[in-house]
Amino acid sequence: MRRIPLTAWIGLAIIALNLAALLFGPLLAPYGEEDILGGPFDPAGALNWFGLDQNGRDMLSRLLYGAQMSIGVSLAASLLSFTVGLPLGFLAALRGGWVDTVLSRLVDTIMCVPVLISALVVLQALGSSLPVLIVTIALLDSTRVFRLARILGQGINVMEYAEAARLRGEGSWWLIRKEILPNAAAPLIAEFGMRFCFTFLFVAGLSFLGLGIQPPYADWGGMVKDNQQGILYGLYAPLYPAAAIALLTIGVNLVVDWLLAGRSRPQGEGR
Repeated sequence: MRRIPLTAWIGLAIIALNLAALLFGPLLAPYGEEDILGGPFDPAGALNWFGLDQNGRDMLSRLLYGAQMSIGVSLAASLLSFTVGLPLGFLAALRGGWVDTVLSRLVDTIMCVPVLISALVVLQALGSSLPVLIVTIALLDSTRVFRLARILGQGINVMEYAEAARLRGEGSWWLIRKEILPNAAAPLIAEFGMRFCFTFLFVAGLSFLGLGIQPPYADWGGMVKDNQQGILYGLYAPLYPAAAIALLTIGVNLVVDWLLAGRSRPQGEGR
């Protein structure tokens, strides 16, 4: 515990705070998600700590409700992208030949088109329902996970313990579960943090453009868009969800930096 730097503790505290909002946001919110409590952009007070939004709803309550959508959708998309990309990347690394060629060329083809353009086309065609949004983002992001898993798998596949397992007659899935995945865990955990940040910001960007999480659900990117007119009048309403987005991104990056620094440290250091 004493080896964990202060920046990592700050990141862990930020993540813990956001996890609490994700799990218990509606229980902690003082008002309902759609409760009208006053006029548009009423100032902060004892009953409304962050003031009211453009429709007279409590900003603090909507931030807590929005955590479930913003963080939950991003987390679900990240988990699904790793569920798809990891086994395919490891399989391509182990099998090689036409399996590797077909999967790699398919991934290269998908990555030729910018992610934002691909997402906009799919969401315009199929709508912005939560399942479509999560699956679309996950499939697009799984191409990056595939490439990392393939590189890691190729490096581990030539190690002596992997060769010994093959000589014992172990199959591909056994090698993935018992040899490759445990030895690639550290970079994959760090990559998951970075991919979550990219997904989180991407979801917020789509919501700001009107193609992400749709009303009546509250989400932080949509809240920035809905309250952006408040900036013209010197109000803070759009800054609260923007600060929440930035704070979580910074927290995750602080933890990822710590994980990557610990992985790159020389073996004898700190002993």
